[in-house]
Amino acid sequence: MRPPHRHPRSAPHGTRRQILDLLRRSPLTAKEIAAKLGLTHNAVRGHLSVLLRDSLVREGSMRPSATRPAVAYELVPRADSVLSTAYIPFVAQLLRVLGERMSQGELDELMQTVGRRLGAEWPRLRGDLGDRVDAVKSLLEELGSLTTAERWDGGYIIRGYGCSLGEAVHGRPEVCLAMESLIAHLVEVPVTECCERGEHPRCCFEILPADGSPVTPGPAPRPG
Repeated sequence: MRPPHRHPRSAPHGTRRQILDLLRRSPLTAKEIAAKLGLTHNAVRGHLSVLLRDSLVREGSMRPSATRPAVAYELVPRADSVLSTAYIPFVAQLLRVLGERMSQGELDELMQTVGRRLGAEWPRLRGDLGDRVDAVKSLLEELGSLTTAERWDGGYIIRGYGCSLGEAVHGRPEVCLAMESLIAHLVEVPVTECCERGEHPRCCFEILPADGSPVTPGPAPRPG
């Protein structure tokens, strides 16, 4: 399962970031990029292949040349979001203001609605509960989380080594409800967040079996 707009887990750096910065100004052919960066054509083609794979650039119009037309590469729509560092402080401040102006119940309900609407952007998952849990685990990893999924008494528990939203939502535990609602929408069974909050937050979501009996959590695994 892939999210509608797939992006790499972190913003490109080095030569690939230089290529993206050039393409932010205007579409360019591989030869034009190579000339601007002082690289070989083959080296640029290799970097472009990675950026194409990560859905950050795409092939645009054809440019005439002395031999045969050459493709001009351009940024895909929304690629700027991967290159921006403004989202984390903006979201953090937005949540603080919402917390000041809304009651806790209103804020919790808002976060749950956000999670459900995010879940609605993905196709309905297929297979049994285990298959759906595996798909959700893959989705969380696409979004930048390192997770494990464990079987517990007929249900499952997803544990994260860290929190992909931790920096943006530090001190706002109700945001975990958004992820809880997102996962519940996708797996189509009850989900309860059991996240660790503090200096080093960790995601945790209990996924109840279809009959509603509780999942018995065990000790959290530690990275090897």
